[in-house]
Parts: sequence; C-alpha cells; structure tokens
Amino acid sequence: MKKLMPTLATLLVLAATTAFAQSEVGSSALAAPSANISLIGLFLQAHFVVKLVMIGLVVSSIWVWAIIVDKTILFGRTRKEMDRFEQVFWSGQSLEELYRSLAGRPNQAMAAIFVAAMREWKRTYEGGAKSLTGLNHRIEKVMDVTIAREVERLESRLLVLATVGSAGPFVGLFGTVWGIMTSFQAIAASKNTNLAVVAPGIAEALFATAMGLIAAIPATIFYNKFVSQASRQAQRLEGFADEFSAILSRQIDERG
Repeated sequence: MKKLMPTLATLLVLAATTAFAQSEVGSSALAAPSANISLIGLFLQAHFVVKLVMIGLVVSSIWVWAIIVDKTILFGRTRKEMDRFEQVFWSGQSLEELYRSLAGRPNQAMAAIFVAAMREWKRTYEGGAKSLTGLNHRIEKVMDVTIAREVERLESRLLVLATVGSAGPFVGLFGTVWGIMTSFQAIAASKNTNLAVVAPGIAEALFATAMGLIAAIPATIFYNKFVSQASRQAQRLEGFADEFSAILSRQIDERG
C-alpha cells in the first residue's frame, strides 16, 4: 500500500499539470482576436502597401478583360468582313464598279487595300502619265502600307496583355512578401505563435499572389491567342494583296 502512494501522487500531479496547461491554451485561444478571413475582410485587414498592390491588380484585371472583349469582337468582325469582301471580289463584278461602291467608305481591311491600290491605279491613268514604269511597284507599296496600318490596328493594346501576363505574378508576389514580413513583425511584437494569430496575416499575403495570378493567367492566354489570330489575318491580307497585284500587273502589261 505504501508503494502505491508515490505512484498515486505522481498521477495526481500529472493530471493537475495537464488540466492547467489545457486551461492556459484555452484562455490563450479565447484571448486571440477573431479575424475575418473573407475576401473583403482580408483586403480590409491587409497592410497599406498590400492594399495598393491588390487595387492595382484589380484595375489591371478589369483592363485586361475589357481588351479581351474588345479584341474578340474586333477579330470576329474583321474575319467576317474579309469573307464577305472576297465573296464579292471573286463574284465577277468589275473592278470599276466595286471601286465606286467602296471608294467613299473602305471600312474594313481588305477593302482598304483594294481601294488604295485602285486609287493609285486611277491616279496614274487619269493623270495622263506617259509611262507606266514603276506603277506596279507603287501599287505594291501603297498596299504594303495599308496592310501595316491594318495589322497595327489589330495588334493595338496587345502589349498591355503581355505586360500584365508577365508582370502580374511578380507584383502579386511582392504583395505576398510584404504581407508575410508584416505578419512576422506582428508575431514578434505579440510573442504569440498561435495559429489563430498567424493565419490571417499569411492568408492576406497569399491573397495578393492569387490576385496576381487571376490577372496574369487570362492575359497570357488571350495574348497568345490574339497574336496568332493577328498573324493569320495579316497573312490573309498579304495573300489578297499578292493576288490583286498580279491582276493589276497583267492589265498594266496589256495596256503597255
């Protein structure tokens, strides 16, 4: 019986120590302030620098999607206009009639190339030029300039998508690093490593990275898509310019 007394006393001490430790942990958890971990709450609780990063990424994302919608409509409309013009051009209608119908409003890429070439053609003949030497070269030049202008219109503001796609993740990472530094400073000041204290700051920091990816991923995807579409439409314009140049060159040879 005497041998059991020390053992029983030891168990009682251990039980009391465990109960005290659990009560301390519970009181520490209760003392930790409750944090709002919703998206709006993470933004409102973030550091001023991290808020600026988040606002910049939100504005960039809105700008990216505005460009995406605008370019999607532009490329779709340009493709349909090219289809309609080629159908009319190869339908057998005379070049003079087609030029008269389009001269006042060459409102699409392929029609602009046609009008520019026909205008140079008519300027030479109606001006009473004594020699046709260099006419074909001038026609090719005006068509090349028109193609370059149309391609520039198709590719305008794509640099914004490229910039956001490449820089967005790094901007978000900057906000994350700043947020984590702020969280560690708060931990050091409070001398409390409880997860309830650490988690909100880490969540705010990672939220900045997520916003950077949300802005960068669609920008990168659609930049590659639009560059490919612009290249295909430029090749289509150049193909039409070569065919039309051959037609005019043949007529120049017949009249010369």
